[in-house]
Amino acid sequence: MGLLTFSINVTLDGCVDHREGIADDETHAHFTRLLDASGAMLWGRTTYEMMEDYWPAVARGEVEAPPALVGWARKLDAKPKYVVSTTRHDYSWTNTHHLGGDLQASVQGLKDQTPQGVLIGSGMLATELDRLDLIDEYQFLIQPRIVGHGPTLYQGGLPGTRRLELVSTRPLSNGTVAMHYRRAA
Repeated sequence: MGLLTFSINVTLDGCVDHREGIADDETHAHFTRLLDASGAMLWGRTTYEMMEDYWPAVARGEVEAPPALVGWARKLDAKPKYVVSTTRHDYSWTNTHHLGGDLQASVQGLKDQTPQGVLIGSGMLATELDRLDLIDEYQFLIQPRIVGHGPTLYQGGLPGTRRLELVSTRPLSNGTVAMHYRRAA
């Protein structure tokens, strides 16, 4: 069974708005390493559609982008992608699959069939999966910013406090800090 790892950019005040992160080569290299180490991606419909609007075109060379972004896009294009949605069931992006039915059972099944693990990058979906005790690890890229707006991490709340164990920290030259935690026993 693979681990389910929640990975996202988050500002010091908890904002997870994708427009508020530092998107440089070093940041993309960090997320590319996470992608390389995982067996699949998992998103909610909203995040999937945001990604679908840009990254496939970069992978195909239809959008001019720096080499780090093109490399990320091509790896993302090749990676199996699973989307949790009750409203959308068909996807044109390469290697994209619908994950339906009971959320807990379908995500547990995905973890069971993906020994390299699953990387989730959707904040609202991650909150739901955390409520179901399905998230095993957290890989946050803490942005050196206070933005004063949302959406925020876990703004819907959790039923209880999550105790975590620090696995590693790694400062990046742009001021962000990569934080890796796992659920405490």
